[in-house]
Amino acid sequence: MAGHSKWANIRHRKGAQDAKRGKIFTKIIKEISVAVKGSGPDVDANPRLRLALQNARGQNMPKDTIDRAIKKASGAGGEDYVEVTFEGYGPDGSAVFVETATDNNTRTVSAVRAAFNKYNGSLGKDGCLQFIFDRKGMFLIEKSLVEMEEDDFMMEMIDGGAEDVDFDDEEFISVVTAMEDFGSVSSKLGEMNIEAKEAGLQRIPTTSKALDPKHIPTFLKLIDVLEDHDDVQKVYHNVELSESDFED
Repeated sequence: MAGHSKWANIRHRKGAQDAKRGKIFTKIIKEISVAVKGSGPDVDANPRLRLALQNARGQNMPKDTIDRAIKKASGAGGEDYVEVTFEGYGPDGSAVFVETATDNNTRTVSAVRAAFNKYNGSLGKDGCLQFIFDRKGMFLIEKSLVEMEEDDFMMEMIDGGAEDVDFDDEEFISVVTAMEDFGSVSSKLGEMNIEAKEAGLQRIPTTSKALDPKHIPTFLKLIDVLEDHDDVQKVYHNVELSESDFED
């Protein structure tokens, strides 16, 4: 399925993402802030905060850093972030969806537009990619945490509401759910005392696109520039990539 292709692309980029751990922490802190500002600091009463903290632990964020982020967002004077999405087209007609959290929308719009323009793309109207991406729940689970046979684990996940379970990666199992079943699968993993390395709602392409090889370097540069911007939380695309595409 297209979701597996996209998830594979995410895994291919893991090395580059690990090299930007400071950026990852910044994005998680911002997600914690948005969650606390929206529904308060009580983890038990705030599912979004609970998920943000799970992802923080999955990235080995220090506990004192997490606690400071919650305290800052709970008090007066903390930044108020607005969530804004952008839809556009990259090189060779590729589809790119950008999620941001910003305290200065003018700055963010300018930066995102400039990135698209510089790397042979253009911003589109809101909703122009609505038929290209589906919202799905995604869980990335370390295989070492699962102490049962693959078939048994798959059945547990499907019983919990999963649409698909993929064991192809050497280190991780990916579990795909319908958006409305994300909570039930999360609860199922909790009952099994398994905490995902990464979890959340993702935008999964319904179809993938193979780029002309000459456009791939420019496309990857566009994705890198977008992901590297402080206001950008997540970037999704529909391009089919292989390991060799990430080699220098």
